[in-house]
Amino acid sequence: MMACSHTCSRILGLSLSATALFAAGTNVALLFPNWDVTYLLRGLIGRHAMLGCGLWGGGLMVLTAATLISLMGWRYGCFSKSRPCQSMLIALLSSGLALLGALICFITSGVALKDGPFCMYDVSSFNQTEAWKYGYPFKDMHNRNYLYDHSLWNSACLEPSKAVVWHVSFFSALLCISLLQILLVVIHFFNSFLGLFCSLCEKS
Repeated sequence: MMACSHTCSRILGLSLSATALFAAGTNVALLFPNWDVTYLLRGLIGRHAMLGCGLWGGGLMVLTAATLISLMGWRYGCFSKSRPCQSMLIALLSSGLALLGALICFITSGVALKDGPFCMYDVSSFNQTEAWKYGYPFKDMHNRNYLYDHSLWNSACLEPSKAVVWHVSFFSALLCISLLQILLVVIHFFNSFLGLFCSLCEKS
């Protein structure tokens, strides 16, 4: 059973590492709408993307935890002689770190999808003095949900082109990645608890 627990830790560590890299890559893509660097240079990137939750939350924090989990699974270095209680403590710390990072990424992605993309839109219909400005055209649109009303996708945002598709695609990907990370962390926690229980039973 202990060997099975270690094998599971190795798989979980590698899986979490892969999701962390995907999360970081997805967040990078959000900084370059249509792969155009000029929006970032002009400061025309939405606050959710600039927050970088996929880089440091679902990315760096999860990757750090995944490295600890993998080292525990391979029993490498200082982890080779760790006692069951020490292993459980490390497992709790790594699980907590990964869970925090994944939750930050999940919540931020959900809020970003709710608020919609940051883009140039026509505000003349809102009785504003300016005809065009950058902002969140769907944020105060309470009577229509842009996620379900695809007719708004090409009409609301004037620049960048396909801003809604870009925003929804990559933040949806981040949402799914962070949800998978949370699932993997829960599995890791139960696997660690099972490993502790089996090691204590073997010693008794």
